[in-house]
Amino acid sequence: MKQVVGVVVSNKMQKSVVVAVDRLFHHSLFNRYVKRTSKFMAHDEHNLCNIGDRVRLDPCRPLSKRKHWVVADILKKARIYVPHSSSSDASSAASVGVDSHQPPPPPSS
Repeated sequence: MKQVVGVVVSNKMQKSVVVAVDRLFHHSLFNRYVKRTSKFMAHDEHNLCNIGDRVRLDPCRPLSKRKHWVVADILKKARIYVPHSSSSDASSAASVGVDSHQPPPPPSS
């Protein structure tokens, strides 16, 4: 077997990831290129992979029933979105002097 490159689609297991590998092949009847995706379970010793990372897999001896690949290298890390916490939003609104929960005061006459 040879090395394959794919994208991590699941890292919910300890020391294991699921990697989706895309390939194109020519369909002789329809004379078109068809894309197929294969999912491989791979060993990630130090739990470094996140969802969306592009990784290179090396074949190895069977480590379990479905796992016979090992993550050789992380080629590109995925961008991770971290939302702002609600406490920082409240403090920024208080520093500006705007309270979004109360209506503006009535005009004085």
